[in-house]
Amino acid sequence: MKKIELNRKKVIIALILIILIQSVVYFFVACNKNYIHIDEGYSYGLINYDKIEITDNKDFYNTWHSKDYYNDYLTISSNEAADWSPVYEQQKNDVHPPFYYFMLRIFDSFNTDNFSKWPGIVLNMFIHIGITVFTYLVADRLFKNKWYALGIALIGGLTTATLETIMLTRMYALTALNILIILYLHLINYEKEEIDIKSLSIMVPFIVLGSLTHYYYLVFLFVLYVMFMIKYLRKKQVKNAIKYTGCMAVSGIISLLIFPYSFAHMFMGYRGQGLLSNLTDIDNAWNGIHKFLKLTFINVSNGMFMVAIIVILGIFIYEYVKNKQITLKFENKETLFILIPTLVYFIIVAVGSPYTEIRYIMPIAPLLFMLGIYAFKNVLKRELKEDLINKILIIGAVILLLVPIVFKWNITYQYPEMKEFVDRIEEDHAKTTLFVFNKNANRFMDDIYLFTKIDESYIIDSNLVTEQEIRKVLINKNINDGMYLYINEDLENDDFINIVLKATGLTNCNYIKRLNACDVYYLF
Repeated sequence: MKKIELNRKKVIIALILIILIQSVVYFFVACNKNYIHIDEGYSYGLINYDKIEITDNKDFYNTWHSKDYYNDYLTISSNEAADWSPVYEQQKNDVHPPFYYFMLRIFDSFNTDNFSKWPGIVLNMFIHIGITVFTYLVADRLFKNKWYALGIALIGGLTTATLETIMLTRMYALTALNILIILYLHLINYEKEEIDIKSLSIMVPFIVLGSLTHYYYLVFLFVLYVMFMIKYLRKKQVKNAIKYTGCMAVSGIISLLIFPYSFAHMFMGYRGQGLLSNLTDIDNAWNGIHKFLKLTFINVSNGMFMVAIIVILGIFIYEYVKNKQITLKFENKETLFILIPTLVYFIIVAVGSPYTEIRYIMPIAPLLFMLGIYAFKNVLKRELKEDLINKILIIGAVILLLVPIVFKWNITYQYPEMKEFVDRIEEDHAKTTLFVFNKNANRFMDDIYLFTKIDESYIIDSNLVTEQEIRKVLINKNINDGMYLYINEDLENDDFINIVLKATGLTNCNYIKRLNACDVYYLF
């Protein structure tokens, strides 16, 4: 069969079709998102509220609040629409730079006075248009084949890792785009004998925006810088080294002028200190890498990397038995400029992250996917003809797409396990709700979304819970048809249940659900 040649126009048409397919998939997946992650709550709160924690309000505890009280944290009200100061001020007080929050604020501004999951998801969908385009551009440099690059852009955008990225309202999708852009700009300058000021000037704004999106971006950028400096110095291209270093310096100065708090966040903040502490804990290093490798195998390739590794090992064993040696080689040197920064980023994240969650490798998921396919393809080339390899990869792509459907994999950040409970709370929105809160286990943001559904709720300090106090709190409340009781973690649940039952005269207690930081009961 004659191979169709791809010109620029055909590639653009193909990318538009890919983006449309992906967007339709993202929309339908997003329709089934039932809950928000604690950090998604912070994402929305930090673009409009005057405090990082809603629990810092003086009137938070021991007062009846309507759902509007909690909605106010998550939404931009009409009278706040013109006040953009929280986008900058709250990030100064937190541990993240402000650019992602600026973007989220733009999208959330179309949805004032009412909380919705859609602003963050739609923002991610727009960002992923750029991710698809730059995944294609980087993959084209890696594979030297536009068909492969289009395939990587299409399939890589439909893995569970990508779907998780779209569903999570955080800065990880934007960080992925920033990494792809700066990598591509480096790759197109790789072969230049003399790097020109125009090329460096193009890099500057993207370096600045990347550093103002997520600090882990700087890990990837630093490795690229070291590799290019080694290249320039080995070739005695001193002028290139000076100009390139100047580009980085100018970018760094601009970034710090815009957001000077970055330095304190990275080196004196609790996240920066925590990362450095984890990196020096050698005993836990391999454990972290092992856990993140598992996440990568499952999510970045929908499990197909495990099959690829088995095939690769089989070919290596066959070659060793046949030739008594195994040789490794790369088709082009640019491969190392993709591989090494990605691996260093992965190791830093795996060893240094506070939690083992897919979100920490989302920024490099497109690169991990294309590198995995690249390695698999090149090992197959040692023993098989290209036509057969193409057929194997097409079959593998189909299986990759079918695996989550056939085995009914859940998208974590859809929170499918929360649908039934959220539906119940929405139906029982008028029921009296009491939350016994442990100030030493402050994780209210885990469940703030629920309280935007409840007409009225009362957060009581666990230290104040007595029969007399409960009677006082519920004195004018109708609990004849039952009430909900939330009990924060690290408390003796039975003790508080008994106190509330005695105070109210209710006699029955049904355990409803364990949430991330509390247990929910229905008393009647």
